[in-house]
Amino acid sequence: MSHQPLTHNGAVTFVGAGPGCVDMLTMGAFRALQEADVVIHDRLVGPEILALAKGTLIDAGKEGFGPSTPQSAINALIVGHAGTGARVVRLKGGDCGIFGRLDEEIEALEAAGIQWSILPGLTSAAAAAAAIGQSLTKRGRNRGLRIVTGHDMDGFADQDWKGLARSGEVAAIYMGKKASRFIQGRLMMHGADANTPVTLVENATRPDQRIVAATLGTLSDTATCLTGPAVMLYGLAPRAAAQALPELHEASGLKEVTA
Repeated sequence: MSHQPLTHNGAVTFVGAGPGCVDMLTMGAFRALQEADVVIHDRLVGPEILALAKGTLIDAGKEGFGPSTPQSAINALIVGHAGTGARVVRLKGGDCGIFGRLDEEIEALEAAGIQWSILPGLTSAAAAAAAIGQSLTKRGRNRGLRIVTGHDMDGFADQDWKGLARSGEVAAIYMGKKASRFIQGRLMMHGADANTPVTLVENATRPDQRIVAATLGTLSDTATCLTGPAVMLYGLAPRAAAQALPELHEASGLKEVTA
């Protein structure tokens, strides 16, 4: 997606870095990293991907319920560097349009008259589903997929719990680890079966990837064993056939723990 320059300032490319594994970076993202003068990146972008950049690296990370660079400061960084004529890559984990505050940063650039474009990336939900051998949609099971967040600016995020609690629903829950007890309680309060499968994929696609199979009833206890960023796949369990192929697990660095 390209836009004509509004002034003679530099340009900003928003790039999705994918879920972590360098092999899942798009060719467009690779070229952008090679050509950028400045790369302003999130904390979840791994060192192998950052090593591809030839320009100056600037960490502008955010952490849920933890230390974060204020959004206003990130906007100022992007606008400031592009305003000098630099080619800037704003590098975000996963896809830059999913829980990446993309619109806020675009609005800051447009207010400053700076050209921008978007290179989408592979979102973590797709990578996590592939890791457990499942599709995110399936005929006869779910005609839709919800991508929701476990928390937002106000704390734990409220969702359409009644809709999610219906049998057969599938959702990818981002940033839900610390909100797991809240999510569990809200869903069960609205009638969700405690035996509904929930799979947690920690550090999706990375060498330390871990898959933890749980149920809604065990979700909050299971989430406490995770230390890295994780996607919760509500309504999906790891495909049983994958358990019969330990050599594939070993080759990919995948570990599976059933809780």
